[in-house]
Amino acid sequence: MIYWHIFLAFFIPGILGYGGGPASIPLVENEVVDRYGWMSTEEFSEVLALGNALPGPIATKMAGYIGYAQAGWLGATVGIFATVAPSLILMIILLKVLMKYKDSEKVKRMTVMVRPAIAVLLGVMAYQFFVSSYAGSGVLQTVLLFAASYLFLVRLRIHPAFVIAGALVYGGIFL
Repeated sequence: MIYWHIFLAFFIPGILGYGGGPASIPLVENEVVDRYGWMSTEEFSEVLALGNALPGPIATKMAGYIGYAQAGWLGATVGIFATVAPSLILMIILLKVLMKYKDSEKVKRMTVMVRPAIAVLLGVMAYQFFVSSYAGSGVLQTVLLFAASYLFLVRLRIHPAFVIAGALVYGGIFL
């Protein structure tokens, strides 16, 4: 029964918490502290602080920790699955609908209209990465990494994963 309670404690906030982790935190707190009594408010706030300190989505980290504290590794697995299940189910449903109407002219026009927005978002992100790199590493390092990446990716056609790994090693050693 504990696994079902863990599932519900994270699945319901995942459905109702529009906006992701920060929006669902009060709902998770209600389930964990008030409904099931697994933690006190102080303990929950410590788990929340720990979840904020670590990289990645807050809700999944909290679900893993609380699920593990209540029922071990299987509890952690159930908690994490319950957190991502609403988005997963919605994506599967939307993909089925999209695949059903993939030959529709409206769907084709929609995807054509979305492409420029995606290109702009990726361009803005690349610009922000460039500015961040320039501010953190300086112009010489930024130009060197840019030129090396261009050489390896475009001229030598090396797989992007190897170029990224090389840049990480370079940054770890020289920066």
